[in-house]
Amino acid sequence: MAKTTKDSFKLGIHEQIIESAGQIYNYLNSKGEVSISKMKKDLSLADNFAEMGLGWLSREDKLEYTQKAKSITVKLR
Repeated sequence: MAKTTKDSFKLGIHEQIIESAGQIYNYLNSKGEVSISKMKKDLSLADNFAEMGLGWLSREDKLEYTQKAKSITVKLR
C-alpha cells in the first residue's frame, strides 16, 4: 500500500522531533546544565521542535529539570 501525503507528513514530523531530540541531547552533553530559554536560543530549532524534543527526551527519562528563580534549567541525568 502506498503512503499518502498525510502519512508522509506525519513521518516527516516524527523524524524532525527525533532529530531535534538528538540535537538537544548533544547540546546538553557538551554544555551541562543550561536554561531552557538559552538552549532554545542557541539551537534555533524551528517551530515548537525544542519543546517536542525535550518532551521526547523526558519521556525516555534522560533529563533532569530544576526551577531557578524565573527560569527552568535542564541537564542530562
